[in-house]
Amino acid sequence: MTSGSSDALLLQLHNAALSDMHTSRPKKLERALAYQAEDLSPEAEELATEGALRGALEKARSTDPLVELWRKKLTEWDFAPHPAWSTSPERTEMRRADVYALLDLSHETRKLLDDLIPVSKAEAPVVISDEFTPWYTPQSQQGRPWYWPSYRAYLEQKKWDPAAISGLDVATDAVVERLADPTQASAYQSKGLVVGYVQSGKTANFSGVIAKAVDAGYRLIIVLGGTLNMLRAQTQRRLDMELVGRENILRGASEFESDYADDPAWSQGRFVTFGALPSALGAFDIVRLTTRGDDYQSLLQGITALEFEKREPALPLYDPQNLHRSSARLMVVKKNKTVLGRLVKDLKKIKTPLAEIPVLIIDDESDEASVNTSDLAKPDAERTAINQKISELLRMLPRSQYVGYTATPFANVFIDPSDAEDIFPKDFIVSLPRPEGYMGARDFHDLDSPVPDEDRTVGNSNELAHVRNITVDDEGGEDEICLQRAMDMFVLTAAVKLYREDRGGLGDRYFQHHTMLIHESVRTDVHRELLGKVTKMWWNAGYMGPRGHERLRDLFESDIAPVSAVRADGYAVPPSYDDLSRYVGPAVTRIGGDDNPIIVVNGDKDIETGEADFDKRPIWKILIGGQKLARGFTVEGLTVSYFRRRAGNASTLMQMGRWFGFREGYRDLVRLFLGRSETVGAKEIDLYAAFEAICLDEENFRTELKQYATMVDGRPQVTPAQVPPLVSQHLPWLKPTSPNKMYNARLVELHSPGQWQEPTAYPMKAVDLRHNTQLWTPILETLPPTVTSLAYHFPPEKGRAPVTHRFDAFVGLLTVARFLDIVRELRWGAPSQFAPNLAYLNEITRAATQEVDEWLLIAPQHSRRGQRLALDSGERTFAWFARERRRGPLFGAISEPKHRAAPLRIAGALADSGDLVTENLVAPRRGVVIVYPVVEGRHRPAITDDGRLAPDKVVMAFSFVAPATARRDDGRVLRFTTVDSAKEGQAIIDAP
Repeated sequence: MTSGSSDALLLQLHNAALSDMHTSRPKKLERALAYQAEDLSPEAEELATEGALRGALEKARSTDPLVELWRKKLTEWDFAPHPAWSTSPERTEMRRADVYALLDLSHETRKLLDDLIPVSKAEAPVVISDEFTPWYTPQSQQGRPWYWPSYRAYLEQKKWDPAAISGLDVATDAVVERLADPTQASAYQSKGLVVGYVQSGKTANFSGVIAKAVDAGYRLIIVLGGTLNMLRAQTQRRLDMELVGRENILRGASEFESDYADDPAWSQGRFVTFGALPSALGAFDIVRLTTRGDDYQSLLQGITALEFEKREPALPLYDPQNLHRSSARLMVVKKNKTVLGRLVKDLKKIKTPLAEIPVLIIDDESDEASVNTSDLAKPDAERTAINQKISELLRMLPRSQYVGYTATPFANVFIDPSDAEDIFPKDFIVSLPRPEGYMGARDFHDLDSPVPDEDRTVGNSNELAHVRNITVDDEGGEDEICLQRAMDMFVLTAAVKLYREDRGGLGDRYFQHHTMLIHESVRTDVHRELLGKVTKMWWNAGYMGPRGHERLRDLFESDIAPVSAVRADGYAVPPSYDDLSRYVGPAVTRIGGDDNPIIVVNGDKDIETGEADFDKRPIWKILIGGQKLARGFTVEGLTVSYFRRRAGNASTLMQMGRWFGFREGYRDLVRLFLGRSETVGAKEIDLYAAFEAICLDEENFRTELKQYATMVDGRPQVTPAQVPPLVSQHLPWLKPTSPNKMYNARLVELHSPGQWQEPTAYPMKAVDLRHNTQLWTPILETLPPTVTSLAYHFPPEKGRAPVTHRFDAFVGLLTVARFLDIVRELRWGAPSQFAPNLAYLNEITRAATQEVDEWLLIAPQHSRRGQRLALDSGERTFAWFARERRRGPLFGAISEPKHRAAPLRIAGALADSGDLVTENLVAPRRGVVIVYPVVEGRHRPAITDDGRLAPDKVVMAFSFVAPATARRDDGRVLRFTTVDSAKEGQAIIDAP
């Protein structure tokens, strides 16, 4: 037997053995191989040993078919939630060891597999949930799954990573298991929210949820697919291609009669196919009630199609004898009052009792149009009308389940939980992990970077690598120089893509799309004016002549070359512009060869004529658009973004970030041109700072959810109704979302062992400021007068050299009783902000449960002698810090990044600092308090020459880090109460 045929037979043998374990636990491998070998050949019996596998793995590469087969199976076992055969946590070495033990593998084989297939460390979805009755189990689904296995196979065919598929399996289970059992006699309406990232694959998640839901018995699927025809059509196509399949689309008609007959993917065989109608193969069909071109229509055949067949007329539809023999219905409808009105009207006409139909409503971009606005006098009346229609559907269909999907969840968690007919996610909130390879807001910002500003380079700074400032002409407000540079970057990156296809081994047409987005306004008259301006600039750019090449050479050498040299991730980079220049002409031709380099997208007709339809043809164009490109619609191949559009709330602004997404093969080429000084009324706004604030708000929200998702004594710490208090706001003018609502759930205790806590709600009244200054001054006066230099040495990381954070400070000890006395007596501008921290400090200081022995008091000092202040009537001076309030009594960040690492280390939250002075201050059960005398801008002129200022003009701010060991045994990190115990779980709405 030749080596090639032996390898093929070994692969066939292992495929059979591992496939046989698909729905069971891992079994002894050699026994499973021997069993399968009997059905193959005598040669297969010789290969049915662990030794044969080990020999193959010793010479295998990570991409070999045998390794890919084992990767798929091991990943499934690694990700399996709560299997009967293992008590180890998923995605850990302990779980993998359990798998190996059940397979009865030797140490040598285990090591080979681990080297080739490491345990995935991908994050699991974070789930905030009310208690629910488990029903969605492998046993309940035995023999029924059809559409989920088909969808999973489709993703495998698309070369999805096995870990990504297993992660999707886990995340969709987390949603489906919290829906009601479609076969149970009593009706229950579950409502939930799935939070993803902008353009990060939320559609794949709800496609998986739909697949599992119809397999489980849900028979009417209503997908609310955005507010625009193009978004609805995009969603319809995805579901038809990846889930519904050719046979369900055609239903016996000719291939050429399909609504996808002109779609290249249809003729290329990229739509899922089953070989025959699923009902003919022992499964059930999906009947489409909408098509790509047609939203829901109120027609006789539509009403007939909504009628559900019953094999046992005497039994309700939800009885398993009827349910699993009935076809499912799928419709993708636009969030439009008229369309939803037709659906409501038709549902009232069908003979099947609505109370018997298990329904799943998927609301894509659920924070847009679906949410009821609080002020009906505002012009957004249609949004309220759509909310009413959704509420009407929920009321008519008592077995309906509602799942909203969004990347900007703040509007959804601010819905009144007490409104039974509204869409508040009362049962669960699932926060999806950031996908591998995703380029999101964090990738354009340097959040929490330990690298000082002066040491940042394109290699260690996302901002320097990807973000370019838009500056305007002071006299005319024109930005043509920046716009021309952005267009040059678009041409240059197009040439690099062609270079990578040709010289980098990617192959012809690897980059199907290459786009630039110009986003300045929602007004169509502005778009027309911009079209004229950009068209003129394009034809006058001289890309084929020496003038254009001179600009492109300069841009390549000053921008593309240095960034790609450190961020290309193995993709080909031209050694010089001379090596790239031959690709400039073909790039310009591909963009403007049809004399139409620019597409304006501000009306559905632009899509329906095929001009910006990414599904039907490759697009290398500049897109000018507004609202239609601001939510849901995926701009494929987006490489250069030119953004000057303003928005008044975080949800709207975040959705405009079309530059987020997957950028395989050209991540290093992505550039974002942003207005850093945009005028809105009398204010100047930095859009980069705005996006950074949103990113911080979003990350804070996700971190809070993750922290509180851990169950305590088998019960959830937080239910969805208690989520609103976790929403933060980092910029005063940029609210999390449009509604202005406060909730009845009040956070009363926040445990923060080893975490930096920074109160910001300081008083504004002179009497309160004086009181606080007089509390802190005697403490500061007792600190030793010698300055101590504290440091933390961050080790090198990929793409970053070692970094040291060092600062000088007065340092001394503070007893736990004294510190507690001070914080109890402090006065606040908003006492409720510090109250949860105070409750925690009280608990860890109480004699019976004391978790802290002492506090180290640190007063940071400036390296230069300037900015010093004598506090109250004292003679000693201390450094003061210039800070401003951002909203009411609230300051923004008060501490400086370089001040944080050493205190965190001293409190036990970080590893060894590498600094002897800092290490000598580390002690068990020691916390750290950092004090900042703050002077606001309005009071700085009052500082005298000898450094004196009235105590009622000083804000005594502080941060603290409790000992990392000061945690509860039960793992609980927060506690809520209600304003009115008679209204627990309900909302109290404050009028704007």
